[in-house]
Amino acid sequence: MKRVDLSPQLTSLLKAAKRLASDCEIDVVFLLADIPYDFQEISKSLGKLRLVVSSDKPDVQRAAQEDGIALVPLIHEPQTRQVQISQAILEAIADEILASGDRIIALYAGFEREHADSLSIVSLADHLAKLTSRDLQRLETKVPLQTLRAVVDLAVEIGREGREGKPVGALFVVGNHRKVLSLSHEQVHDPFKGYSQKDRMVNNPRVKESMKELAQIDGAFIISSEGVVQSAGRILNASAEGLTLSKGLGARHWAAAAISKETGAIAIAVSESTGTVRIFQDGYVVLRIEPMSSAMKWFDFDTEPPQSE
Repeated sequence: MKRVDLSPQLTSLLKAAKRLASDCEIDVVFLLADIPYDFQEISKSLGKLRLVVSSDKPDVQRAAQEDGIALVPLIHEPQTRQVQISQAILEAIADEILASGDRIIALYAGFEREHADSLSIVSLADHLAKLTSRDLQRLETKVPLQTLRAVVDLAVEIGREGREGKPVGALFVVGNHRKVLSLSHEQVHDPFKGYSQKDRMVNNPRVKESMKELAQIDGAFIISSEGVVQSAGRILNASAEGLTLSKGLGARHWAAAAISKETGAIAIAVSESTGTVRIFQDGYVVLRIEPMSSAMKWFDFDTEPPQSE
């Protein structure tokens, strides 16, 4: 495959990255590439630094694979560089190319069309926390942010801690609860049946502890947009026809995707094997949160409601 020579600009950025890495205790350079460079040459120029390449261009992906460089493929979508970098980082963590606590140097084309011209130092733990908050803000159109935060926080705790030292999977469906209930059935006797609304609020510490304990049983938690736990241990009946998910995701994730597509609710699945939390909207994974050793940090943003046309 024909490769494009390194531009003087990229060569200078690579030298700067190498100096900064030494000063800032960084060992990974993350290159968001649009051009099929000689990635072996780039890797050699970085010395002991590890090179990771991410791209949505098939020729760039083939070049990285031919050169034996760690690759994070991206889906081609019209998005900002910031969003592309965020997605690439999440994919790299999921594929265990990066760890959630790493600090990296990211190189990318911030102003030019193809040639890398920008360098950023990214602390993945902080970056993931900010990304999570921003994406949850975007989902507030269907579920109030306060409710979504409470459920996602609970899911992350379950993914990180498990229960009594053992990994636990879980599934939460938030919003449009009447339709969700109509597309599900009881697996076990509903442990929340008969309790007052106040005693079923997901932000109630006692309710959260009960939900952590009940996460060990099969079935989904059904939660209203207002944060009231409507039921637990429900088996979801929505059809998964026409859905596409990543290889390796099990029945819990297929159920989450199907119910989110069928009802417009937000589904949140915790992987028992990895602790990874995935948020589904309209049948797609819109956010993935890896288990972290420290608690998540929330960042508040000033937002404006959508304007009607």
